[in-house]
Amino acid sequence: MSKIIALANQKGGVGKTTSSINLAASLAVLEYRTLLVDADPQANSTSGIGFDPRNIKNSIYECIINDINPHDAIQKTETPNLDLLPAHIDLVGAEIEMINLPNREFKMKAVLESIRDEYDFIIIDCSPSLGLITINALTAADSVIIPVQCEYFALEGLGKLLNTIKIVQSRLNTQLQIEGILLTMYDVRLRLSNQVVDEVRTHFEDMVFDTIIQRNTRLSEAPSFGISVIMHDANCKGAVNYLNLAREIIRKNGLVSNEELATTVTA
Repeated sequence: MSKIIALANQKGGVGKTTSSINLAASLAVLEYRTLLVDADPQANSTSGIGFDPRNIKNSIYECIINDINPHDAIQKTETPNLDLLPAHIDLVGAEIEMINLPNREFKMKAVLESIRDEYDFIIIDCSPSLGLITINALTAADSVIIPVQCEYFALEGLGKLLNTIKIVQSRLNTQLQIEGILLTMYDVRLRLSNQVVDEVRTHFEDMVFDTIIQRNTRLSEAPSFGISVIMHDANCKGAVNYLNLAREIIRKNGLVSNEELATTVTA
């Protein structure tokens, strides 16, 4: 079974790219063939995993707009089992170029369907907007993870995103499910963080992942080295959190085949 998971939230700064990179790397470390798709014109997933977007010749943009074979754009990363379908700044103009294309909402789906059998998981890092590229990602995905930061205004805009997901479910992708709401940037020392956790769990109950991503210096440092937190420091809280998230997703999808998944790591 192959699964495509989009990480989406129109709010910026919620840990979406950090979660995309490190979830993909965690799945790869657990020996699942994983593709990270950078669908954000800022190309932070591309640079955060060790590639200079300015040197990228073929990207998700060329695949969508020019029908380039995705095999000609996919890059091998330093992490075993992890590939990258990169982005660059040209993706900014893609939404305008796609307006008059037939089946414009299904362009990314066509690209990913052609390669999905080569991977166990495809993780899509969406842009912080609800534009046409994000709609393409939700149309291509089997499920969506919604990162929510444990800070003030955490739930602001979440209703709009959930409404967009409902529209996609009804019109474009009837199979789309919510994989879960992921609480990020949790600081155990702050009362506010605990209040947000309680509030989100009260509102959304079983939709919320058990795993919470804690604030962690190593997690913040890793992108500057162009590597995932697991490659940077496999024993830090950030790495442990994302490995536990990967295990939770694997269990949820009935893919437990690795004895290592039987136990949850704690830090």
